[in-house]
Parts: sequence; structure tokens; C-alpha cells
Amino acid sequence: MLLDRRKFLNTLLGLGGIGGILSVFYPIFSFLIPPKTTEPKVNSVKAGLNAEFPPNSSKIIKFGRTPVILIKTEDNQYKALSASCTHLDCIVQYKNDTKQIWCACHNGTYDLNGRNISGPPPRPLEVYDVKVIKDEIVITKVG
Repeated sequence: MLLDRRKFLNTLLGLGGIGGILSVFYPIFSFLIPPKTTEPKVNSVKAGLNAEFPPNSSKIIKFGRTPVILIKTEDNQYKALSASCTHLDCIVQYKNDTKQIWCACHNGTYDLNGRNISGPPPRPLEVYDVKVIKDEIVITKVG
């Protein structure tokens, strides 16, 4: 009878010890493995007022988690393209002196329609649609 009681208490203490160890390590493992987050589905973004953009200028806009470059040409036309270079995802910039989009990482060049002209970029930039509604610039995803 004494042996059975000792075996029972050892089993009970063993299970309690395992539970204590798990209660310490579970929060640590939960912290180290981040939860899966879904990217918000963004179809359009308001980029600002038409009067804020002078001709031959650009601005980087966040489209959800994707950067988009908004360009106002000299003839007051808007172009919106993905601001991530197709080579290594560097952020591109608009050079108003050459009227081209330029990636500083490896000297890649795009035209205002997003087509790669020179350098290592393997494909064109993604094109977005731009509309001016009541003096407000709205960028929407094409397709």
C-alpha cells in the first residue's frame, strides 16, 4: 500500500513538473514564432490634392504595404507605378531632369510607362490607374 501511494505521488509530481516547464516555455515559443498576418486588400488610395503637386514632380505613396510612385508630368498628366525595382526591390525615384524613373541600387532606368530601358531590371514596373475626382488624386489597382 505504501509503495502504491509513493508511485502515485511521484507520478503526480512528475506531471506537475512537466506542466510547470510547459507553462514557462510555451510563452517563449509563442513569442519567437510570430502569428500569420494577412495583408489588407487595398483597391484604391487617396494620394492628395491636385493642387499640391507641381508639374514634373513625384511622390512615394503607400498602397497597402506596397510603395507606389506618383508622377505628375510637365503636361499635367499623372502616372502611378510600383516604386519597387524589379531587380532587387529597391525603391525607385523620379529624375525630373531626364524625365525617367531611376533605381539607385544598380543604375536601372525605366521610362514613364514603367518599361525598363537600361540596367539590370528584368521586367517593367507594375502600372496603376490614376484619376482626379473633385481635385483629389485617387490611385487604383489595374485589373
